[in-house]
Amino acid sequence: MFFFSIKPLFSVLVFTLSILIITFLSSSSLFSLYRTSSNSAVGEGDIWSVRRLFEWRPCKWWLQGHLTALPLETNGYIRVDCYGGLNQMRRDFCDGVGIARLLNATLVLPKFEVASYWNETSGFADVFDVDYFIQQMSGFVKVVKELPPEISSKEPVPVDCSKRKGHFDYVESVLPALLEHKYISFTPAMSQRRDRYPLYAKAALCEACYKAIRLTRSLEMKASELLQVIPKPFLSLHLRFEPDMVAYSQCAYPGISPASIKAIEEAPQGDRKPWTGELARIWRRRGKCPLTPNETALILQALSIPTNTNIYLAAGDGLMEIEGLTATYSNIFTKSSLLRNEDFTAMHGNTKAALDYYVSINSDSYIATYFGNMDKMVAAMRAFKGLHKTLFLSRKAFAELTFQGLREKELMQALWKVHRDDFAKGRGSALPECFCEFKL
Repeated sequence: MFFFSIKPLFSVLVFTLSILIITFLSSSSLFSLYRTSSNSAVGEGDIWSVRRLFEWRPCKWWLQGHLTALPLETNGYIRVDCYGGLNQMRRDFCDGVGIARLLNATLVLPKFEVASYWNETSGFADVFDVDYFIQQMSGFVKVVKELPPEISSKEPVPVDCSKRKGHFDYVESVLPALLEHKYISFTPAMSQRRDRYPLYAKAALCEACYKAIRLTRSLEMKASELLQVIPKPFLSLHLRFEPDMVAYSQCAYPGISPASIKAIEEAPQGDRKPWTGELARIWRRRGKCPLTPNETALILQALSIPTNTNIYLAAGDGLMEIEGLTATYSNIFTKSSLLRNEDFTAMHGNTKAALDYYVSINSDSYIATYFGNMDKMVAAMRAFKGLHKTLFLSRKAFAELTFQGLREKELMQALWKVHRDDFAKGRGSALPECFCEFKL
């Protein structure tokens, strides 16, 4: 008759069971990071059902912080000169507001440079509500419609910021000119050192960009009317495949139509010629090439966006190869199809862009094929409004996966995983100047 103690055996069983439970819970936890509510053709749910790990929300130091009182005396007057499309000009002006506060300057209404290529003649006051802007910026920065008599007869002294190399500091480089001339103008430099800004200057930039700048009443009414007639729910898709953009990208698209090739060749591109050979492959794999409508449709399918989805196409004039999208997604709506012809033809580039911007920040979901000025602004405004169904399609991932030879189901599954991770982590949802990351 054999006797043995059950205590050691029981201890081993308990230890083994604990390991199994921990392993199961760990794998379940990892899986739950990307849990989806339904299955799809690629074995996953649609992209919007992915559980998000992080969200970008307005920083408390901006919304709830105590403002540093504006000094009684100003160092002078600043006018921001803005170029390009509407959202590029808006970005530059927002930067200019922060700079004016940084330098203790009074802000003059910006100058929107007329750009014939953009079919544009409208100024800041034609698009944005000036009185509302001045009211909202009270306490953040002083803004004036008119200059005092001793300055109004003068043109501002231009300060060139565009050719600065490396990190650019406005206190060191611009303040001396402001103190000397009392009235200056400039276009903000992309290399500016925002990390040196005190919080009150950052708060002025954030307040201007996301709370104080709104469309004029008439333009907002037109945008609201457009929003109301779009079938709900709907996805706003910012698709960038216009001739000028493709020409500027230096990418070759041998599979597109002769008409598109001709339009690209006729677009202004200076000395920027398409790359060829190995350089073309490297350039594409770096994610430099705009997605075609056909490639966009493929990625949308990989993300399990239903083909009967209502899609508002936020795009500029001259969009090429649109049949590549509409062959798969037929419920496509545009400004030109929804607005009365007389309303649409009377609009310029800025007002058309303003409509796309308004519709996009109020859409049920937003997807962009690029990461340009409008996309960054729309994503941030959607985050400000608590709308987090926002995603940027990865040109780099698409190029890399296709170069690896992935096709059909393998390509679709790989695209799903890349964008699932991006959406879960909130990549590109907002810019860090005014928004902080919150773990969910």
